[in-house]
Amino acid sequence: MHRLLTMKRLSVLFLCTFAVAVGLTFAWQGLVKAPEERCEASGRWWDPEGRECAKPISIAEITGRPIGVSRAEASDAKNRELIAIEDQLAQRKAARDADAARQRAALAEQR
Repeated sequence: MHRLLTMKRLSVLFLCTFAVAVGLTFAWQGLVKAPEERCEASGRWWDPEGRECAKPISIAEITGRPIGVSRAEASDAKNRELIAIEDQLAQRKAARDADAARQRAALAEQR
């Protein structure tokens, strides 16, 4: 009588299942775990949700503010810069208005 699951077939089935399990373990290690470890070893941040390796960005790169300068100090410096620009524009406008007034006076004398 022939049985379906003989000892030889069971051992081959077990070895095949074991080989597939070992292969899946190595695939998971190579595709899922290894990129995370390489990313963290290089000093970057690993995002498990998006599976992305991201470089940390300094807040100074985003704001353009030098390291060690507080937000208030940077804001004051920017405000002083804007006031200087406004003063220059006011001086140019005053010079332009004075020139226009001088030219009007010259035209009025000619009449």
